[in-house]
Amino acid sequence: MNRPLQSAPDVDALAALRAATSARHERLDGGLPLSGPAPDLHDYATHLTMVRDWLAPLQVWLDGFGDGPQQALPAVGRLELIDADLDEPGMPPVRAPSGPHAWPRDASAAYRWGVAYVVEGSQLGGKVLYGKLSERLAPHPLRYLRGADEGPGPRWRAFMLALKQHVKSPDEIADACAGACAAFDSILRLSKLPA
Repeated sequence: MNRPLQSAPDVDALAALRAATSARHERLDGGLPLSGPAPDLHDYATHLTMVRDWLAPLQVWLDGFGDGPQQALPAVGRLELIDADLDEPGMPPVRAPSGPHAWPRDASAAYRWGVAYVVEGSQLGGKVLYGKLSERLAPHPLRYLRGADEGPGPRWRAFMLALKQHVKSPDEIADACAGACAAFDSILRLSKLPA
């Protein structure tokens, strides 16, 4: 008996991104300076410096394109929040920034959507860390972890809707997964964790 041909199910970009990065995400979460049992301001300063080393070249790279995720959502001053936190009285001195990672100049928009998935998702984790550390590290305002007053939820939902609209085909999803994995590998190298 011949079976009718079934079309391939729609591939969900978000599900593919989560699957492609889950092991990297677990390694990073377990090895961040703030994941220890009793993080202090030195750990926060180390965390901020690492995130800044990762985010600054990424932001310059993303800003160099006229299409993609940076066009879908309003800009957020993440680097300014990091700098304000590092300049807060009582913050310990930290190491000098490391050399920037070179991002591909010819990256597709889908690849950049994957990178942006990691950047935007980091804000969700930041909000969780803020809840755990705000009392412990008071009176430091933890601006970077706190983020927007309304929390990261509305921006994350807007990002997910835009991702779904712009990353649809299997090739685009594969490119997005490659970009997300590269973003995780970049910060894993900065954190001295295996990629």
